[in-house]
Amino acid sequence: MTPAELSLTVLHAVRRAVDDGVLRVEVPSRVKVERARPGGAGEYASNVALTLARPAGRSALEVAGIIGERLRDVPGLDGVEITGPGFLNFTLQSDAGREVVRAVADAGVAYGHGTALAGTEVRFAEVAEERAEIVVETVVRLLRSQGARAAVDGWDESVDGGDEPVDGRDESSYAGSGARETSSHPAPRSRVHVHPASHPAPQSRVRVDPAPHSPIHPHPHPHSHPHSHPTPPERIHVRPAPYDVDRLGVDAARWGLLRAAPGDRALEGEGLLVQHERNGLFRVRYAYSRVRRLVVNGEQLGVTPVYETPVEAAELIGALGDHPVVLLAAARHRAPDRVARHLEAVADALLAFQHTVLPLGDEKPSAAHRSRLALAEAAGTVLAGGLSVLGISAPDRI
Repeated sequence: MTPAELSLTVLHAVRRAVDDGVLRVEVPSRVKVERARPGGAGEYASNVALTLARPAGRSALEVAGIIGERLRDVPGLDGVEITGPGFLNFTLQSDAGREVVRAVADAGVAYGHGTALAGTEVRFAEVAEERAEIVVETVVRLLRSQGARAAVDGWDESVDGGDEPVDGRDESSYAGSGARETSSHPAPRSRVHVHPASHPAPQSRVRVDPAPHSPIHPHPHPHSHPHSHPTPPERIHVRPAPYDVDRLGVDAARWGLLRAAPGDRALEGEGLLVQHERNGLFRVRYAYSRVRRLVVNGEQLGVTPVYETPVEAAELIGALGDHPVVLLAAARHRAPDRVARHLEAVADALLAFQHTVLPLGDEKPSAAHRSRLALAEAAGTVLAGGLSVLGISAPDRI
């Protein structure tokens, strides 16, 4: 990670803190980092927390802690330390790409799932409006992906289908199925080459009250104390919109309802089916299909996806490294739109990077090509996993 990449990484952390509502400041245009002074901690340092403290109405140490929390496990950073009145000090890893490729390979499409919300129980009120059903069902899946126990009154508790395909098919049979897949099977969580093509269906219908949601907090299970009063179920404010499966197909209909924030107007119309870069769903699925094609073409050229040497792709590596943080924030804030926007960012970074992956012309296959292909494959895995969380398929070809 270069100083410029570190500056961008810290800026992303500040932006996430603002998006999360934890910092109420204007996001700066850049964050200055410089070499740590002799005898200081780490290799680089930044005073960004001190500059944001006054407008945030917090102490610099508090701001530094908020930013530092969002830099945990970021590829390329070996450690973050807060010193003095609120300086952030950074120790860099030698090769961030290697770490993120390894992490994605180990977890497969479950990369970003974790246990940060283990021990938390959330119960949602029963819903009937179509968009609210899709949003709540997806939020339940996000919460469970982070270790929380989540359920909806009146729904089957296995909303997301667990970790295995529900119909007994082998994972390898889940291939991309095109825009109008209407299967009711939940998208499986599996490893790198599984392409989620199934879609969980909401289970029940009742009215949604337009009450704002709050950050995640533990709810006692209503049956844990026989003489206690159950905690009122949580409600998510969702602006109504039709789930137009007949006209758009499952994937486009779901994307249209989930891409906008729950309280905002949903995306509607034939534009969701247009194969053009202005259509976010098309970009994400096209980027995934490009990865599958790169892997096939690599096999024909004798290039296998093995990370051997550092790859210069800071934007893509950073986007992949952000994925776990995005999933956790989306769960905490009941905001599946964050996942959709993040997938667009991953897709855009991948599409800008794809032309460097395989040998061109008289180039001979090398360790650099194998490493780039491994990074591209990791991006494909993240795209497939993110789409699976949203209940949308990732076809091999578009």
